[in-house]
Amino acid sequence: MTGRIHSFESFGAVDGPGVRYVVFFQGCPLRCMFCHNPDTWESDAGEEYTPEDVVRKILPFRNFYDHGGGVTLSGGEPLMQLDFAAELLDRLKEEGLHTAVDTSAAIPLEKARKAIDAADMLLLDFKAFDSALCEKITGRPHILEQEKEYLEYCQSTGKKVWIRHVIVPGLTLNETHLKALGEYLHRFSCVDKIEPLAFHKMGEFKWQKELYKLSATEPPSAGDMKKVSELLRSY
Repeated sequence: MTGRIHSFESFGAVDGPGVRYVVFFQGCPLRCMFCHNPDTWESDAGEEYTPEDVVRKILPFRNFYDHGGGVTLSGGEPLMQLDFAAELLDRLKEEGLHTAVDTSAAIPLEKARKAIDAADMLLLDFKAFDSALCEKITGRPHILEQEKEYLEYCQSTGKKVWIRHVIVPGLTLNETHLKALGEYLHRFSCVDKIEPLAFHKMGEFKWQKELYKLSATEPPSAGDMKKVSELLRSY
C-alpha cells in the first residue's frame, strides 16, 4: 500500500497538543478561498510512500513527541487517502505515538469512519457556520452538514476534538454566526478546545493570481480576535 505525501514537518507546534511531527497528505476535494496550501490540492502530485516509509521517517524524532506530543496527519485532506491514513495510524499506535487527524470533513462520515476510529483525536476545521457561506468558501456543498455529522459521531464515541475556525474579515468575522457556532459547540463534551485562527496571506504566492479572491482582504486585528474568542468561549 502506498499514499501520496506532499511534505513533512518534524517540529510542528500548532497542529495539536505538544510538539508534533506533521505529515501533509497530497490531495483535497475542497477549494477553500483562504487555503494556504493550494499546492496540496491535486491528488496525483507529491511523492509515494508506504506506511512503513513514513513511520521510519518519524521514529528518529520520537523523543520530541513522547511527552504530550505526537503525530498529526494534515494536508490537503488526509481522509481522501482513507486506507493509507488508517494503516499509518495503526502503525503509529503500535509504536505508542499519539495521533491526530486534521480534517475538514470533506469525506462523508460513512467512508471516513475507519480512520477516525484509528486516531486518538481530530482537529476539525469548521469553515463557516452557515451552509451557503460554507459552500462559497469551499466550493463544495454539504460541508457544514458533514462537519456536524463528524462532531456528533465523535461525541457518541468519546473521541476528543479540537475545533478550528479561520476568521476572515468579510466572510467568517460575523458576530451572529460566531455566537451561533459558540452556542452549538458548547453542547459537546468531546470538544476539548475551540481555536479561532486569524486569516493570513502567507500562502498567497502559491496561488495563480487570477484565482485568489482575497488579495484585498486584510487579516483580522488583535481586537477582532479577542472579540471572536469571547464569542466562541462565553457559552
